[in-house]
Amino acid sequence: MADGKIRIKLVKSTAGCKAGHRATVRGLGLRRLHQTVELKDTPAVRGMIETVSYLVRVEG
Repeated sequence: MADGKIRIKLVKSTAGCKAGHRATVRGLGLRRLHQTVELKDTPAVRGMIETVSYLVRVEG
């Protein structure tokens, strides 16, 4: 999480989830299972992570 960045990994499939949660995962830039993305650590991104916390893992 250096330089104000945060790494997010999709650890659970979005199949069977609410459409809004699928859209949130997509908005985070995650497309495939076990894919990792690095985003700026902002309140908006933190809120998205909180919404789909059961699908993603924050990596240090």
